[in-house]
Amino acid sequence: MSCVDSATLSARLDALVAANRPGIAVVAPLVGAASLVGGSLGYVPRWLAFNAVLLLCGTAMLRLPLVAAVLPELDRRALAALGALCGYTYLIEYVGVTTGWPYGAFSYGVELGPMVAGVPLALPLFFLPLVCNAYLLTVLLLGERAANPLLRLPATVAVVLLVDCVLDPGAVALGFWAYAEGGVYYGVPLSNFAGWVLSGSVAVVALDVAFDHRALRARLDACPFALDDLVSFVVLWGLVNLVYANWLPVLCTAALVAGLLTTDRFDLAFARGDGVDG
Repeated sequence: MSCVDSATLSARLDALVAANRPGIAVVAPLVGAASLVGGSLGYVPRWLAFNAVLLLCGTAMLRLPLVAAVLPELDRRALAALGALCGYTYLIEYVGVTTGWPYGAFSYGVELGPMVAGVPLALPLFFLPLVCNAYLLTVLLLGERAANPLLRLPATVAVVLLVDCVLDPGAVALGFWAYAEGGVYYGVPLSNFAGWVLSGSVAVVALDVAFDHRALRARLDACPFALDDLVSFVVLWGLVNLVYANWLPVLCTAALVAGLLTTDRFDLAFARGDGVDG
């Protein structure tokens, strides 16, 4: 694909996302949360609420703002690092499913699309954006201090861990997966979070290799919807945890919301669906 073609594709995707910001970032996850909770509680047919095709299509739609935000920064180095990270994601998940290390013994209760050796083929679609969102949020919150990798990398891992403190209890409550011996944190064992520190650290370092954080920051400054995928995450999983009275995950969601608000990106322009600056 030529540079002109890439620029055209990026511009068109930017325009598509910008014109539909509230629908993608707020309305879609609200519908998703209602469907998933309804399916879990028996108000919506389970075959519909947890339909693999719908789950994959819905997740892919929610990822559009993130894809649009990073697309201009995808060069050969970034693609190679992300490809290696996808391979690592499959490997660590396969080890986790078959041995119980490093997350703790668990099994999927819902098929997240096609499965191979117990691992969803679409796993990178679910995992990598969580880490990427944490990376983008950290770069924005740190500002000039993000230039220091000794601060940037551990801070991003901490945000990744905060994200999982929201995700895992909600997913367990809905039955997406379950831990064989349960756990003290709403059915999630502490070993899971140790595992996320490991896998999250590897993923964060890979992203740091993939992207120049200064160029990425410049792109973020020109792209007001770059964190909309994280907005949809807190809407969906915050509501799920609220319904199931998972109060600590709700507080973790509030911390992520506070971080998002600190970026000063969600105002009347968000409600209007305004596009990319400049």
